[in-house]
Amino acid sequence: MKIAAVGEVMVELAPQKVQSGGATLMAQSFAGDTYNTAVYMARNGVEVGYVTLLGDDLFSEQMLEQMRLEGIDTSAIVRRPGRCPGLYAIQNSADGERQFTYWRGESPARELFAEADARAPLQSYLQGMDYLYLSGITAAIMAPQAREHLLAFLAEFRRGGGRVAFDSNYRPRLWHSRDEARQVVAAFLEQTDIALLTFEDEQALWGDRNAGRCLERNGRYRLAELVLKRGADSVLLHYDGELSAIAVPPVSEIVDTTGAGDAFNAGYLAARLQGEEPESAVSAGNRCAAAVIRHRGAIIPAAQYACGVSSGGQPARLVRA
Repeated sequence: MKIAAVGEVMVELAPQKVQSGGATLMAQSFAGDTYNTAVYMARNGVEVGYVTLLGDDLFSEQMLEQMRLEGIDTSAIVRRPGRCPGLYAIQNSADGERQFTYWRGESPARELFAEADARAPLQSYLQGMDYLYLSGITAAIMAPQAREHLLAFLAEFRRGGGRVAFDSNYRPRLWHSRDEARQVVAAFLEQTDIALLTFEDEQALWGDRNAGRCLERNGRYRLAELVLKRGADSVLLHYDGELSAIAVPPVSEIVDTTGAGDAFNAGYLAARLQGEEPESAVSAGNRCAAAVIRHRGAIIPAAQYACGVSSGGQPARLVRA
């Protein structure tokens, strides 16, 4: 089974230590929500391709090389002369929670699906996949007309037997208004088979009072699988007419929660693509997220990422007709 992730990879600056005088030493890496998931899926043995636009600068060249080292197919990535990728910096609170500052206005990834002559080869590449994975950030950075082209393609892709996984990943600063974000996210959920949602994002976007309301609202879509991540609280899974709650094992020494949801998505999707049932896939997602939040930055060293997708976790069954 093959999957392609669609989105943006950026230059990441993550804090390492505070020096004398109060200055913070930053480590430079590469990250981005769907890119993070692609990396961790590849480390879990999945055949993954990444789709984005990059520049012709040294950072873009290093990004491509890093993806190849991770075993990610980069053959669909197009480079734009004179352009360079976006950048973001992480700041962490004492409990590891993160805040981001972005510089991404000129990122070539914002032109995904925008140009007619580039869409045909891209769509041909994507049609060769079994699954596609994208996020609300992917949708947010795209031009409105480009989004429409992508949505039309997703409908065609699903009619041909492909499946789409989507994480709403709501970031208010990327949208003109909350109403715009609601309309776009709803349109993408209409073309989604596996929804990998975070309750905190759902609350911010839709104002859900509780998880029950969130599940009820998302029940309007024809989702084959709905996963609701709730931080340290149990993950809720709605699948095949039943609702399950899968406990999140406690994690000690949390350093940085950046990329936790992306790593969870990778573990979940890798398990599903490799034949695991959804409940086991949630446990795999929990293990992958736990490995990542013990280290700084969204992409941790491969040697420290040991969270095989098979085995683990008996879910708690809840009543659901």
